[in-house]
Amino acid sequence: MAQVSLQGITRHFGNVTAIKDITFDIPDRQFWVLVGPSGCGKSTILRTIAGLESISSGKLYLGNRLVNNVPSRQRDVAMVFQNYALYPHMSVGENLAFGLKMRGEDKQKIAKRVQEVARSLDIEHLLKRKPKQLSGGQQQRVALGRAIARKPQVFLLDEPLSNLDAQLRDDTRVELKQLHQRLQITTVYVTHDQVEAMTLADRVVVLHDGQVQQIGSPQAIYASPINSMVAGFLGNPPMNILPVTYSNGRFIIFNHQSIALNSETLQQLQPTPGQKFDLGIRPENITLYSGGESDRSEALALQVNLVEPLGRETLIKANTPESNLNLNLLAGAAWQGKKGDRILVRFDPAKIFIFDSNNGNTIFINHGSN
Repeated sequence: MAQVSLQGITRHFGNVTAIKDITFDIPDRQFWVLVGPSGCGKSTILRTIAGLESISSGKLYLGNRLVNNVPSRQRDVAMVFQNYALYPHMSVGENLAFGLKMRGEDKQKIAKRVQEVARSLDIEHLLKRKPKQLSGGQQQRVALGRAIARKPQVFLLDEPLSNLDAQLRDDTRVELKQLHQRLQITTVYVTHDQVEAMTLADRVVVLHDGQVQQIGSPQAIYASPINSMVAGFLGNPPMNILPVTYSNGRFIIFNHQSIALNSETLQQLQPTPGQKFDLGIRPENITLYSGGESDRSEALALQVNLVEPLGRETLIKANTPESNLNLNLLAGAAWQGKKGDRILVRFDPAKIFIFDSNNGNTIFINHGSN
């Protein structure tokens, strides 16, 4: 096992910069997840660590060893690809043994190691089958097993669950976490799925346009995103981010409606009349209004645009005639509304995020109470 250190890593493809100045250190035995939208550079970083992509500038260390010019086969890393890349003419057992055979390991040692890995992944009964005789989940386990069998210093996984159905993804995600806890191999995992990132990672690296946006524990990034991109990417359903204008202790929203700001927000923000911001609020911090007429001024009037029953709760997408911005909020499972219904909602003023409307940087987060 080894620490992975990236120092100012940049990769150009002609005139295109895929990743720029990527710098972070992954401690030995930790599980880090690279996450971001398609094209953000996460797979390029993984392939750079593996030695499948060259480095335009910067330094890459595995342990204390500079590996910029070290061939992939000599880096002692194992990679699991999105398409599994199993050898179709080999049995499961032969696939598991392949890396060890290429290293010239003793036959008895190989056989013992294959049995150990197959037992740990519950694929002992599949050792004589060919990949075409396996389900997607079984193929995934074989691909993982082939990488594990080598006992590499670093384990690299490039969206390994993306070809599985929803239930199998959940089951395999749990198995991956348990596997890492048992093997304690330094692991770098790439995904666009923020649920995978939140549930698997010791640390999450959020990427956008080839650059690191934020690094931290899943909960720290969720609670304190550095900018609106990170805030909107982590969370399911995603955070609502809406343009607002300050006026007399309130934010004007949806062109003519407004919400009141609490004293803590006003004191920290100190806004000026007419100043523009982006306001963020998560769907779970918006509630359907059910109060009396005297308090109705603090509610926003919306029209339901889409209803998505999710079992234990209902996702509502709503907007106003004056704005085509959809607002996501959650209601109870028993809520019986439909498209076209008029609803009133309230924001929790103690749970709002405020971003700079020009660059998206976080200005203020209110984690307090009313």
